[in-house]
Amino acid sequence: MINSGTYIIFIEVAIYLLFMLGIGVYFSKKDLDHGDYILGGNRLPGWALAFSERATGESAYMFLGAIGFIYVTGLSGIWILFGMFFGVIFSWLFLSEKFMNERKKYDVYTLSDYLAVKFPRHSHIIRWLSSIIIGVFFVFYISGQFAGTGKTLYSISGINVTWGTIILSVIIIAYSCMGGFMSVVWTDVVQSFLMVATFIVVPIVAFTEIHAHGLSISQSLTHMGHGGDSWIGGLSGIGLGILLFANFSWFFGWLGGQPQLSSRFMALRDKQEAKTAKVVAIAWTLIVYIGAFLVGIFGITLYKQGTLSDSELILPYMLSHLLPPWATGIFIASILAAIMSTASSQLMVITTSISEDIIHKSLGLKLSSKSLVKISRITVIVGGVLGLILALLSKSLIYTVVSFAWAGIGNTFSAAILLTFFWKRASGAGIVATIVTGFISAIVWASSPLEQIITSRASTFFIALIVGIIVSLLMPDKKAVKNEFITESENEINEQLG
Repeated sequence: MINSGTYIIFIEVAIYLLFMLGIGVYFSKKDLDHGDYILGGNRLPGWALAFSERATGESAYMFLGAIGFIYVTGLSGIWILFGMFFGVIFSWLFLSEKFMNERKKYDVYTLSDYLAVKFPRHSHIIRWLSSIIIGVFFVFYISGQFAGTGKTLYSISGINVTWGTIILSVIIIAYSCMGGFMSVVWTDVVQSFLMVATFIVVPIVAFTEIHAHGLSISQSLTHMGHGGDSWIGGLSGIGLGILLFANFSWFFGWLGGQPQLSSRFMALRDKQEAKTAKVVAIAWTLIVYIGAFLVGIFGITLYKQGTLSDSELILPYMLSHLLPPWATGIFIASILAAIMSTASSQLMVITTSISEDIIHKSLGLKLSSKSLVKISRITVIVGGVLGLILALLSKSLIYTVVSFAWAGIGNTFSAAILLTFFWKRASGAGIVATIVTGFISAIVWASSPLEQIITSRASTFFIALIVGIIVSLLMPDKKAVKNEFITESENEINEQLG
């Protein structure tokens, strides 16, 4: 029988979901052209884009995976946060304005389109390769997010996982379809505030509970064993090196290669907005990461290992035990928010890959802006439905593919973006080789015993980067060769005249 506290949680979560739908309905009534629908049309303030990027970037991994990891490992779990934190800082400080300026310079809307325009002789193969890789990976990625919503709802309410997954997936598809990038960003803003509030309130409440019962954090860490009270996990030598490198390897996926994140950088209006966005994003990340670490550590103190059958549910468990139902409902919504923001952003990546990169650019179909918006909405629905079907039918396959996604998409395109941004000799053939190599090496490496030695989150990045450099040197763009020849000839003439 459902008690009154559970009813309160249901009502609050329902209100939150209806509010998300309301944002979608609001923007569906706006007169949006194709540019507005897929990238906001330069109408979004920097602080909103920063909140959206952070909400999208963290997903359920921070609320469930990272906290659960810290809960079972202890102090050494902090290194996974360090890797992600430095990746976030690097992307905002050194890449965000570059994305903004390059988008304006080349009048592009997507990461794939940017790479294609930069290397026109290889534009078609870059667009098709990028779109296929992103489309395939992201359908599975989305299905994983959809499955996560059902799991979260079940953990707090006992609602059937299948029905929970269907209901929440339909809501995500609906508001993404109706308002496009505009509704996704503004729902992210609400979701981002909920996430910050969670990681401020829960650590304070948990610490108060620890103090009230006279519990010792240091003793709890010592009693958990397995180096839980050590910042380096009680390891040394090669073992320590593997620990630090494996956790820090999350850094490489943040270097411009996640299309759902780089789109926020591309949507920035000007330098002032970019400056505001950087401050907001870095402050948000500090608060959330510190809060996540404290939640994991305080969870160890309050609940002995083995209390939960699934360590990734430590945060929902703490919410239900430490807070009254009305507060639990609000913060449970924040976990759903993390999942929903990522899923909706990934749906937008798929629709822009199809409508902009394939239909508009590769196929060259001459369609009106309104027609492109209709195609984008249809793509959102189709991509969402495919993700929902996979979430319901093939969970094991989903989570296997999702484990490849960070390396297969993030690291692959990070290598391509860094070469394009910071190395003038990068060639179209080199970028194609980078994308193909990254995609293949992510799958092969992660499926082999090598994954236990060096994670594919690092190996994929370096393999793709090295191959891209080698192929660029062996197969330079003709224009680049010509320019170098002209420059050398001019230098020789100048020397003779001098």
